Amino acid sequence: MRLRPAQILLMAVACGLCVANLYYLQPLLAEVAKSLGVGAGEAGLLVTLTQLGYALGLVALVPLGDLFDRRRLVLGLIGIIAVLEALTALSGNWALLGLSLVGLGCVSVAAQVLLPLAATLAAPEQRGRVVGQVMSGLLLGILLARTVSGLVAQLWGWSVIYWAASGGTVLLLLTLIRWLPADLGKPPLRYRDLVSSLPALLRIPLLAYRAAYGALAFAAFSLLWTSLAFLMSGPPYFAKPATIGLFGLVGAAGAGVAALSGRFADLGLARRSTLVFAFLILASFGALALGKDSLLWLIAGTVLLDMGVQGLQITNQSEIYRLAPELRSRITTVYMVCYFLGGTLGSALSADLEARLGWLAVCTAGAACGLLALLLWLVVETRSSPLHLEATDS
Repeated sequence: MRLRPAQILLMAVACGLCVANLYYLQPLLAEVAKSLGVGAGEAGLLVTLTQLGYALGLVALVPLGDLFDRRRLVLGLIGIIAVLEALTALSGNWALLGLSLVGLGCVSVAAQVLLPLAATLAAPEQRGRVVGQVMSGLLLGILLARTVSGLVAQLWGWSVIYWAASGGTVLLLLTLIRWLPADLGKPPLRYRDLVSSLPALLRIPLLAYRAAYGALAFAAFSLLWTSLAFLMSGPPYFAKPATIGLFGLVGAAGAGVAALSGRFADLGLARRSTLVFAFLILASFGALALGKDSLLWLIAGTVLLDMGVQGLQITNQSEIYRLAPELRSRITTVYMVCYFLGGTLGSALSADLEARLGWLAVCTAGAACGLLALLLWLVVETRSSPLHLEATDS
């Protein structure tokens, strides 16, 4: 079947609203630290806890898409998201907030159930474009999450953004009940077999090296965004939460690159675009290092990083969704677990580096991620055996 534009748009919006839960907190870390009476390291750890919850959801929940109707799974997860967003808004201490964010991160994997659903429902010749369009919505959700949360926090306090998100999620759920297509005809599998089959999928070369690219890219992304709020709230910027949130819009170029990179994958240009996007990640941290004292360099570095990370992400997902259709949810799980473990490591390392060694140490670590991605590309391209192999069994 061919997905209608309205259905693609709906899935893009849904992905954006789900994944936004991972990013609302990033421009608010300084405010949350003050409100809860904790240090920068403890506040930064809240981002890590959210990402760990997301990784848990990827392992425990996303594989269910290969067993059950993904439509029902998405609706159930989004209903729970609305409840946990409200509980997060009610959290009055660090421990309760951390627990709520772990749960919220876990069920926000609804976005990663929607992506293979979109890939499955799309006609083969439009798959890369559809994945790119849905991911564009997801990326805009990430950018707008930071912007809106920063503005709302400055006007009414950091918890209000979670109340607003809960109301928006309820409206989304009602719309999806009416318009989201079903996903039927699943093979008879046991949940235990689904989960136990996950490690073996990393023996598929295409999936393994695309997962490595993803982990390095998201580590670099998290290195920047976990420390950026602390950099901008101090000298020479002294920015307030709304300004820090608005700064996220400078990465909007990444969303445009996402749509283009899906088309590049459909045209068979994934290998070349991978090299370009990995180089952009490396180059971005040179500009970001200069951004310690210069807003123009900080903006330039952020744009380059978002272009590299988001372009590489869509290229990766367009490629892995060409593997066996019956494994798509599990392939998504393996890829995204690696992706978010990279991000979790990046955010944890970022908070520690910023606290102990400063901004230049954060930029050095980010540049190392880009360099490792380039070295991986060289290894992949110089291997003599074919790497683009199809998955043939579970």
